[in-house]
Amino acid sequence: MSPKPTPPGQAPLYETISSVLRHNIRSGRLPDGFVLIEGPIAKLMQTSRAPVQASLRMLNAEGLIHRFRGRGYLVGDGQTNPAPIRRPLEEFGFEIPHISRSALAVRGTWQRVYDKVEAEIASCQIFGEFRVIETELANHLGVSRTVARDVLSRLNERGLIRKGATSHWLAGPLTARTLREKFELRSIMEPAALIQAADHIDHAQIVEISQQIDSGKVKDSAELDDALMRLCFERAPNSALVEIISNNRLLLSAMDKALSDLGLPEDPVAQDQYRILFELIGSRQTDAATAYLKEHLRILSFKSLARLKIVALIPESESRPPYLIPVH
Repeated sequence: MSPKPTPPGQAPLYETISSVLRHNIRSGRLPDGFVLIEGPIAKLMQTSRAPVQASLRMLNAEGLIHRFRGRGYLVGDGQTNPAPIRRPLEEFGFEIPHISRSALAVRGTWQRVYDKVEAEIASCQIFGEFRVIETELANHLGVSRTVARDVLSRLNERGLIRKGATSHWLAGPLTARTLREKFELRSIMEPAALIQAADHIDHAQIVEISQQIDSGKVKDSAELDDALMRLCFERAPNSALVEIISNNRLLLSAMDKALSDLGLPEDPVAQDQYRILFELIGSRQTDAATAYLKEHLRILSFKSLARLKIVALIPESESRPPYLIPVH
């Protein structure tokens, strides 16, 4: 008897993504020299970067793509030396076959609810430690336990939850020690990424951000921090470093948003610090920008600790979702 075909959505996600990429490479849609980067592929297929990274490693082992000095992989076996092609996948008629699209739709259900759960779980951690109840999460979202499990796996992958000694999912607490450690990591990794990214940054975009700050069009610190990540750190060719930076920032960003939602005011000095930092980056003063970034993070660490202490004086919101149970 021949084996039964694997139902859509049951095969590992990286295998489905590998199949789609393999199809587009072998059909000639993606030419030799095309640059494959995890982010755009993950966005197009509505998945996280982890299975995309696994897929690219698989195709690299098969000889369909290869590493090069820039960020990502080049299509081709590496025997020739084509010029890198950095353009959107959609411009090349990128095709997702029907069977693969069905599989991605089944496995991608978690993606449609993930952002909401991520924000809720990240925000709650400023108030203490919580147990995450899988069945309650599924009921709260109106999805299957399989989808809820996929969401929890992704949260675990990003370091927002962990398994406790009794195998229960736990979130938090965000303590002063945790905060200090995350800023220590930022002070090590973000300057390193800025140095790596120096030759890949679109400096015209950075100058434009500086001008927007000067004209008062951008005042929100979270927006400026996001621009720093997107336009600078994400341009570093070391994708593993970029992923670690992104995950490490996640809880800190959620804390800032949660505290702002509680009515804590923005730091009035932060905008000037971002303006100076963007001006240094935009004028290609990488060494000065790196030194200033380290000082900026040192100051930001102290201010974040001070903001966190205020939480002890603020009652927890009564709108906490039912799948989060306080651990006393």
